[in-house]
Amino acid sequence: MQTEQQESLLVIPLGGLEEVGLNMTIFQYADDLIIVDAGLMFPEEDMLGIDYVIPDFSYIIENKEKVKGIFVTHGHEDHTGALPFLLKEIKAPIFATPLTLALIKEKLKEHDITDIPLLKVKPRETIKIGVFEVEFLRVTHSIVDGVGLGIKTPLGLIVHTGDFKLDPTPVDGELMDLHKFSEYGERGTLLLLSDSTNAEKGGFTFSEKEVRRAFEDIFSKTAGRIIIATFASNIHRIQQVIDVAVQYGRKVIMCGRGIVSNAQIALDLGYLRIPTNTWIKLEDLRKVNDNEIVIIVTGSQGEPMSVMSRIAMNEHPHIKIKEGDIVILSARIIPGNERAIGRIINHLMRRGADVKYEKVSDIHVSGHASKEELKLMMNMVKPKYFIPIHGEYRFLKYHANLAKKSGIPEENIFILENGEVLEITESGISRNSKIQSGRIFIDGKGIGGVRDIVLRDRRRLAHDGVVIILIGIEKLTKKIVSGPEIISRGFIFEDASQDIINEVRALMAKTLFDIEDNIISDTSVIQTKLRSALKRYLRDTMDRRPMIIPIIMEV
Repeated sequence: MQTEQQESLLVIPLGGLEEVGLNMTIFQYADDLIIVDAGLMFPEEDMLGIDYVIPDFSYIIENKEKVKGIFVTHGHEDHTGALPFLLKEIKAPIFATPLTLALIKEKLKEHDITDIPLLKVKPRETIKIGVFEVEFLRVTHSIVDGVGLGIKTPLGLIVHTGDFKLDPTPVDGELMDLHKFSEYGERGTLLLLSDSTNAEKGGFTFSEKEVRRAFEDIFSKTAGRIIIATFASNIHRIQQVIDVAVQYGRKVIMCGRGIVSNAQIALDLGYLRIPTNTWIKLEDLRKVNDNEIVIIVTGSQGEPMSVMSRIAMNEHPHIKIKEGDIVILSARIIPGNERAIGRIINHLMRRGADVKYEKVSDIHVSGHASKEELKLMMNMVKPKYFIPIHGEYRFLKYHANLAKKSGIPEENIFILENGEVLEITESGISRNSKIQSGRIFIDGKGIGGVRDIVLRDRRRLAHDGVVIILIGIEKLTKKIVSGPEIISRGFIFEDASQDIINEVRALMAKTLFDIEDNIISDTSVIQTKLRSALKRYLRDTMDRRPMIIPIIMEV
């Protein structure tokens, strides 16, 4: 892979360059390898039964003796969610800021992983590890304690922005460290990897404090209960809700395991400020007047088992929607979740709630930089080479166009694919090769148990159903002693379609008769012939293609 191993720096994205989520990048020089982020992606609509998706990190496992450390930019799931699965395969220290580290620790505890060094760092601190020196650079984002990374390598300086925006009035007062980013530009940056999530959007992203004005307007006009759904990790947004609730004399209830856990962690670390007697228990809901309560819940993306989904379906044991309730979905609609969120909104409105969401109210601002901020980042860092990261291909393309307009030569801009290796040497830069990469589907707590072929079977079952053929065969003579019995699920309603069932049974009986005449003793051959005959019949007569499962029982 390397032309001159001792003098080559490899940059290998494993995720985040073809989708929103799965963010993970490798930097390797000779026998030293560091990892930046290890995120997951929530399943798309056609990923039936999948809980979430993580990158294929086979390359890391193959080179685990070279891994020096894992550097995490912030605590969002799309940057931390794959860590438990990675750390079941390799052992490496994790470096992150306090809140990020606390969220990771909680995640690892759920997976019974306790033997990983978790090393706390703060902005402007530098970690020397192998041939690398990694400096943490404060950025503003939609979660507390976000950082970018300045990475010193034997071939030059690299800046990885993480997720960021230029927020002049952040909720926690911690401004982005523009001085440090500019310092890297003055020193001469070899390579910039920059967040592309909002590369389509013109201008500047609004400050998080703009959301407070929208909340104040809603709170001031609402006489009933207010229910707000947001991401469990969005501590800034939770703080905004708490501040406005206190301003208007309301108590706060938090509902959802993730949001309660994250809020408690942030409170313990001093990142969340809640006045005494403001945060009350869910069990106390009935003791408080409607105009004195605000409820913060999970489920802003319409996740099926989330608190907001259960409320919308009237399945939550404590929270029932009634006339006069205001429901606020205070989060960006992640591409692919539109239909699920639409269903939630419809159900809430049917039950009498007034629903505020991104398209009809200013109750959310992005945590990602828009075009002008992205250009400013390039102008500060002044990189020789540029890689847009974090986003679908069109986001990366828009960001690459911005880089070109900002003066970076087109030949120095690289839109990579996941698994593609970019090699930097003293003499230049080149796309080297591709390593094994892709997506691993997580169903339950297993890893790698669901592959593309399993998903294909699930889609087929969902679209066309299944037909099962049961046959009993005498073990010694291989003669048919019972059946064929026909069972179908998701194909036709058996009670109402006995004529079709009888025709299928007759076809299977004739096929079996032909097989017996040839004295075929191999049950796998019988299964193949039954499947082929029925597949051909259903295709020709009904234009249907259900999954066909012949089951041969020897008696």
